[in-house]
Amino acid sequence: MKDLKLNQWLWKWHFIAGLIALPFVVLLAITGGVYLFKDNYEAPQYKKIKEVEAFGASASFQEQWDLAKKAGKKAPNAMVIPKAKNLATEFISGRFSHKNSLFVNPYTKSVSGVIHPSDSNMHTVRKLHGELLLGKFGTKIVEVVASWLIVLIVTGIYVFWPKEKGIKAFFRVRIKQGKRLLFRDIHTVFGFWMSILLLMTLLGGLPWTDVFGDNFKWLQKVTNTGFPKTWEGKGIKSEIKGETISLDKMVTLANSMNLKGEVGISLPKGKAGIYSIYNTTFDLDEQKRFHFDQYSGKQLINHNWEDVGFLMRGRMWFMAFHQGQFGNWNWFLMLGVSIVLMLLSIAALLSYLKRKQKGKWGTPKVPEQFKVGYGIIAIIVLLGIVFPLFGASVLLIVLVEWFRNKKVIK
Repeated sequence: MKDLKLNQWLWKWHFIAGLIALPFVVLLAITGGVYLFKDNYEAPQYKKIKEVEAFGASASFQEQWDLAKKAGKKAPNAMVIPKAKNLATEFISGRFSHKNSLFVNPYTKSVSGVIHPSDSNMHTVRKLHGELLLGKFGTKIVEVVASWLIVLIVTGIYVFWPKEKGIKAFFRVRIKQGKRLLFRDIHTVFGFWMSILLLMTLLGGLPWTDVFGDNFKWLQKVTNTGFPKTWEGKGIKSEIKGETISLDKMVTLANSMNLKGEVGISLPKGKAGIYSIYNTTFDLDEQKRFHFDQYSGKQLINHNWEDVGFLMRGRMWFMAFHQGQFGNWNWFLMLGVSIVLMLLSIAALLSYLKRKQKGKWGTPKVPEQFKVGYGIIAIIVLLGIVFPLFGASVLLIVLVEWFRNKKVIK
């Protein structure tokens, strides 16, 4: 049996938090759904740069690397091995938002084009989705909203949970009892059955946030459950001796490994730098890294996905899931989540407007004699520790309520 007074209290805070978060949730749902079409949108735009006419003899990868070093503003730090003869060779410089890709036509020995991801329209959509185009301040707003969304889902499950027995109550949408109940039931029933998916989607987005994300990285570091220190070759050096081996030999070696997905080669930085062969695939278990001495070609160390700590493995899985990168089923699932989340928000708003009296907010009332139990307080404190910005917002609300009540008493 549900505690009716607790139900009213949770319903009140579910209502207030939902009303505040609603416009942000709609925006996140729309931008997230749009961003899923990134590859489809950008493929035609970049076709002239990435695809070339294959004719005659092609330049060696070493020659292409030398050309890329001369043509680019920054020396490339990696090269992606082309999968077909009609593809230009991609040389990458920079990382994350500063990443640039310079493409070399191996037949004309010229640059076919440069792609700056930060200049694309989809990059703007991603920035709107992740930081509301407001930089670090916007990222924190999104983090607060995401934190409250978790609370909204949990409280929503409790408030929705039917009093009567039977499975039918979990599917009941009252179509003939007025629009307010119709919109309410659409919000609650679909929200309940989507709750697990919504939580998984949120868990995939939170690692990108500032406060929670940084704390999670710190936890990975102190528990040694992130990437191995040598995953990207940090701290590994070549023995400077003789002539360096050519990039073409590394490409031949990489091709012989039959690695899954897109295969790249990290290029040596300086005389003591190393070559690294790696693959990018969303079949995470197949990800591998191999590091080689650039003079002797000797393998110095290698890593499989099993070498990665469980917190990082979980983080990467949820982040890939969040972006719909595990194939068509995942892509359509995330598109469905975006659409349903938007519809849930609109249904909640319409239900509220139908019940709202003119001149009043319509905030649910809680019995004056009701006191929150220690168990609920402990859960709120725990959530405040895990999600610090949520904790700060709750503290702010408590202080505002305290000062408001103190003023009323006077």
